[in-house]
Amino acid sequence: MDPLVIALLVIAALFAGTVDAIAGGGGLITFPALLAAGLPIHMAYGTNKGGSMWGSGGAMVAFWRAGRVDRKQARFTFPLGLAGSALGALLALMLDEAVLRPLAIVMLIGAAALLVVKKPTRDEDVVPPADKIRRYLVLAAALAFVIGGYDGFFGPGTGTFLFVGFVALCGKSTLHAAADAKVVNFASNLGAVVVFASRGAVAWEVALPMAAGQLCGGLVGARLALRGGARLVRVMVLVTSSVLVTKLVIQLITDS
Repeated sequence: MDPLVIALLVIAALFAGTVDAIAGGGGLITFPALLAAGLPIHMAYGTNKGGSMWGSGGAMVAFWRAGRVDRKQARFTFPLGLAGSALGALLALMLDEAVLRPLAIVMLIGAAALLVVKKPTRDEDVVPPADKIRRYLVLAAALAFVIGGYDGFFGPGTGTFLFVGFVALCGKSTLHAAADAKVVNFASNLGAVVVFASRGAVAWEVALPMAAGQLCGGLVGARLALRGGARLVRVMVLVTSSVLVTKLVIQLITDS
């Protein structure tokens, strides 16, 4: 691939990693960029995961070091997100991902609506009552497996779904939800990469430079989220949800 094209992809990856660390949706930037660069769809998808894994990983480490990650919950959500994503990626290699586009539109609209109704703040108590701890862990584990599977199969809005799910169903504050979402998102990216790489569907000469861009972007985005607090995260999630819905609707209309 032309070095100039790779340089442009790295710039896109840097921006995507920043956005993704705050609100999810970075794949909206990198995946179309890879298709525009001429990669076949499965190769573009695998290569995209090969880069985004580093962005989500960098953001996860930053949130972890800042004490925002629920480490007890992560013991369940990480392996389940990994397993769900691997299964989803296997399905993606066999099926046409277009079947999920209408469902993705409905889910993204629902996620945005939930975020409008549920308005968490940075100071919201994230310690659940004793009688709800097990329930919250079960819900978080289920979210990790199901949305991890969605990420392996299709992908757009994974970080947004996780964020809203942790806020609305698991009693998380905005920043804790963003941090916990990165744990699952890193696991789901890792699971998908393993599957796609095993089938030769990752162009590493493109994925590795993009990984550097997304790693830097993920670290920057996590720091912005920690400094900007609940308001920045919430606004970014709403904006990202709106853009994702618009893109998927247009794509659905043009493909029909």
